Amino acid sequence: MRVLGIDPGIATTGIGIIDKCGNKIQLVHYTAILTPANTALEQRLGQLYAELCKIMDDYSPESIAVEELFFNTNAKTALIVGQARGVILLATHRYGLPVTSYTPVQVKMGVSGYGRADKRQIQSMVKQLLGLNSVPKPDDAADALAIAICHAHSIRLKSLV
Repeated sequence: MRVLGIDPGIATTGIGIIDKCGNKIQLVHYTAILTPANTALEQRLGQLYAELCKIMDDYSPESIAVEELFFNTNAKTALIVGQARGVILLATHRYGLPVTSYTPVQVKMGVSGYGRADKRQIQSMVKQLLGLNSVPKPDDAADALAIAICHAHSIRLKSLV
């Protein structure tokens, strides 16, 4: 099964794609969708939509995992990231793909087994689990891979029940 993990953001949206075959996971691709800060919000959201659709066309994922928004003290930032997440959900709906949302704690548990793991620990586990020589950059792409890995582990656990 091909899993697309997405770490939503307006300036940077992390993308991580893995293949899950049995108990094994393998890296397919990772990147980040970047939108310029000096561009109108609707243009940034349109760019996010178009680039995400192209990624889905190019890599044909079978399942999508997206990080759930967590409460942010900056309401304006939370609203804008929420709009980006809405565009992501719209794009996945266009392709009729199942979407599962994970909180940051669930992602940390799914990747490292510890819900309070820090960013470096998660990045190290992503590197180790995918057999990479270095941690994927930018951080948003590494986060997206962690989300995809969490989903792959979740699917495996659900199949055992």
